[in-house]
Amino acid sequence: MVLLREQIRYKSRREIEKMRLAGRLAANALRVAARAAKPGVSLLELDKLAETFIRKQGAVPNFKGYHGFPGTLCTSVNDRVVHGIPTDYVLRDGDIISIDCGCKLDGYHGDTCLSVGVGQISEEAQRLLQTAQLAMYVGIEHCRTGNRLGDMATAVQEFAEARGYGIVRDYIGHGIGKELHEDPQVVYADQRPGTGFRMEPGMTITIEPILTTGSHRCLVEADGWTVRTRDGGLSAQFEHDIAITKDGPDILSLPDPEFELEDGL
Repeated sequence: MVLLREQIRYKSRREIEKMRLAGRLAANALRVAARAAKPGVSLLELDKLAETFIRKQGAVPNFKGYHGFPGTLCTSVNDRVVHGIPTDYVLRDGDIISIDCGCKLDGYHGDTCLSVGVGQISEEAQRLLQTAQLAMYVGIEHCRTGNRLGDMATAVQEFAEARGYGIVRDYIGHGIGKELHEDPQVVYADQRPGTGFRMEPGMTITIEPILTTGSHRCLVEADGWTVRTRDGGLSAQFEHDIAITKDGPDILSLPDPEFELEDGL
């Protein structure tokens, strides 16, 4: 059953379990690509690995063809922020890459992202990756029944900025379910506590703040998709799909144990 309340599609337990299957598959495919993100490997090779894995499981890549996007993955390297088109760029030692992966399974969408280092990365890059992942979990922790969007966004922004990082305003989270992007919009900065939509059981949303080492300001490259930081600072992002429940946030995009990375991602 799907109820409409201010355009938010509230999900039943059965629907949430279907979303968990889609989210798990997307997470597994994401980690297949992340494991392969090593010096000498191209972005197109990562994209092919993920697409092949998803299709073998009876699902379809939900990014591919979405408003004309050409890839299964969004692959954003170094100062690229989001929506990086997979190209023949070959990863180099010291790069960091944000990999965003989605799929549609049995009518429901999964959408998840992580950032990893390629080979040996700098301490600056390592700190960014660690803080970006923690910022996501700060957001998830505040997704509890009765809290409002402003409570969560303020917590994420304060966490990131207290550690010296920018937090991107132009690209935000969203509802998810039978559609890849549903209401509500989920922002992570410039909100006030006690404002915005109220978290309620049955909501399914993505938590995906994007952190930068410099300014949060971005620009879109000539391909019409790839976004990068204006000042050339590094960028990193982590994303999970979650369901709001009476018992707290339920992460729907966890991988199977055999697909976990060495650092537990």
